[in-house]
Amino acid sequence: MAPYAGRGVHGQVVQELGARIVGGDFAESDTLDVRALGEELDVSLTVMRESLKVLAGKGLIDARQKRGTFIRPRSAWNLLDADVIRWRMDGEDGRRLMRDLTDIRSVVEPAAAHRAALRRTDADLAALDAALAAMHGARGDLAAEAEADASFHRALLAATGNELLARLDLILEPGLRERDRLVHTHGAADDPVPSHRRVLDAVRDQDPARAELAMLDLLAKAAEDLDQASACPARR
Repeated sequence: MAPYAGRGVHGQVVQELGARIVGGDFAESDTLDVRALGEELDVSLTVMRESLKVLAGKGLIDARQKRGTFIRPRSAWNLLDADVIRWRMDGEDGRRLMRDLTDIRSVVEPAAAHRAALRRTDADLAALDAALAAMHGARGDLAAEAEADASFHRALLAATGNELLARLDLILEPGLRERDRLVHTHGAADDPVPSHRRVLDAVRDQDPARAELAMLDLLAKAAEDLDQASACPARR
């Protein structure tokens, strides 16, 4: 079984079964033979039951008396769950996920940049500056690059002064991290600092139209990097 973020045997079972379900190894409404799967994965029924509870929490499976444990329809899956996003990225559904992420970012982030330019505080600017500095210092460190990028976009949403809009980071961030992992692993991205700095400069200058255009340019470059990633060999 594949390692699963150091979460031990229980986590490895969640990883293995979650990836199989999201990857299409099981069809909707298929009943899982829990005992047989436990024997295949060489784990106890107790571990299997605990792991299945986690997958049920993600909307992937359900259990009913007389029917057993079965695969739920895709419409019931928690597609915003970070693990589900990662499993989709690792499977054939990754292209659709990235297309949907690009689409939702194009709706949310230009408007967020516009509002941030109107409403940002000194504390917001400090958070954006810190994220940009971290981005500059992270080149070559894939994990640090992804964290700095996520921090910048999180700070931008917060700078809108809208608590509900700020919490959209829960939707955007898991997908953004997977997007960064794909692009930076393949070495397809240019230096991200200049495009992010243009957004920050416009927000600092309280120029909403320029901030919105700068974000649109940033997203266009991000989409271009994503398209190029599949044509590049993975970077070690």
